[in-house]
Amino acid sequence: MRLGVLDVGSNTVHLLVVDAHPGARPQPAHSHKAELRLAELLDEKGAIGADGVDRLIATLDDAVEAAEDKGCEDVLPFATSAIREAANADEVLARIKAVTGIDLQVLTGEEEARLTFLAARRWFGWSAGKLLVLDIGGGSLEIAYGIDEDPDIAVSLPLGAGRLTAAMLPGDPPEPDDVRALRRHVRAQIARTVGEFNRSGRPDHIVATSKTFKQLARIAGAARSAEGLYIQRDLSRTSLEEWVPKLAVMTAAQRATLPGVSEGRSAQLLAGALVAEAAMDLFGVDELEICPWALREGVILRRLDHLPSL
Repeated sequence: MRLGVLDVGSNTVHLLVVDAHPGARPQPAHSHKAELRLAELLDEKGAIGADGVDRLIATLDDAVEAAEDKGCEDVLPFATSAIREAANADEVLARIKAVTGIDLQVLTGEEEARLTFLAARRWFGWSAGKLLVLDIGGGSLEIAYGIDEDPDIAVSLPLGAGRLTAAMLPGDPPEPDDVRALRRHVRAQIARTVGEFNRSGRPDHIVATSKTFKQLARIAGAARSAEGLYIQRDLSRTSLEEWVPKLAVMTAAQRATLPGVSEGRSAQLLAGALVAEAAMDLFGVDELEICPWALREGVILRRLDHLPSL
């Protein structure tokens, strides 16, 4: 069957169309995305304004039309932190359903972490042993650990790259004092969770998902995306520690010239790098592997798991 998964994230609205059936690897067939930056459309009260809701509805309409054009039998629409934490989330969801008919499911942060973990587990398989999975989104950081398909521990922290950039790094390039303050804030937040994970023992394999980690690995020398999914891509803490001070003195336009860094995400790359560096340091990670699958694939896999057997 052909499925579409419609991901309303803090940065983009992304429709991923796959050909899939239970027991098989989902095959990507089409990708349709639009940069909406919902996290930046919040007003001073934390609500998504009328213009933002109108833009979101128009973007969703385009995505649904694309799914229909590509022959999707079903579309799985979900939203993450930008809508989850909006002060008027219920109103926005009701308006979306009334205008478009889309029943947008809002995932909790823990659900995000668990579904992303599922995707990583399926990608690496049982031989990976105990997995630690890190995922930096636009609005939140997800961390999950376990040996099965459902993690033993799954947490979500308000440390997304877009959120932190908007709240704490106003300059371009940012002021050194702002960078230092953000570094302290990020490390204090992550440090509160480390003990719970450490009590479960050392992971056998440490992986990361998300555009932020992929871009950081690319500028540190990992293979281009054009070289395919099956090329191993790693990120070392040493390389990251070398790049963070360089990113801190660059403008967003200068970061956009780095390999693999898109203009739309260049402004938030420094905040993402500070979160990645802090997580690797505080969890004692010297090197991690980039996982091509993440939340969208986790949603698809969970849907396939619940299809009736033929």
